[in-house]
Amino acid sequence: MSTTSDTAPLFLQPAGLGHVHDMRRLDAQVYPNPWTAQLWRREVERSDTDACYVVASIGGRHVGHAGLLVQVGDGHIVTVAVDPAEQRQGIATRLMLVLTRRAVRLGLDALTLEVRLGNQPAQDLYRRFGFGPAGVRPRYYADDGEDALIMWAHGVAEPDFVHRLDALAGELVGRAIHHPVVDELLDAPAGIEVRS
Repeated sequence: MSTTSDTAPLFLQPAGLGHVHDMRRLDAQVYPNPWTAQLWRREVERSDTDACYVVASIGGRHVGHAGLLVQVGDGHIVTVAVDPAEQRQGIATRLMLVLTRRAVRLGLDALTLEVRLGNQPAQDLYRRFGFGPAGVRPRYYADDGEDALIMWAHGVAEPDFVHRLDALAGELVGRAIHHPVVDELLDAPAGIEVRS
């Protein structure tokens, strides 16, 4: 159940150095081995062609973030984190939409990610975006030795993938406002290049 007012808008914007503290705090809530401040600073300072990090806030309170790294024509979703009190509100879906729209505009061929084998809700979210299982990384997670499911989405630049994103965006309800760059990623027709 959400801890914020149902009328408060969700604000999405590109991550900056001023968000590092909040991203670390949320990571500590949801991940056993959160990233260090140094790692977060390095990641958010990357150029827009190498990475895309986006944060979500409600009423000025950080409620989520997600990141995409670009590696040799493919994208790697490296993190999706949502405040446990705000889960099941469509925040992760909105964050994933930003990352996947960015991948389309960068002309990437495919997207990949790792997810805990026991995290069925996250796997279900990724399947909605066209990700399918491609293998297992045994004992991938250092905190408890849990295996990671490797998932891939292929044909990212194809019309079917773009239509899937449009359908997911159409399912979202609730009021959201965005930074102009995020607006372009979410709302502009496919094929329009986004300003960096």
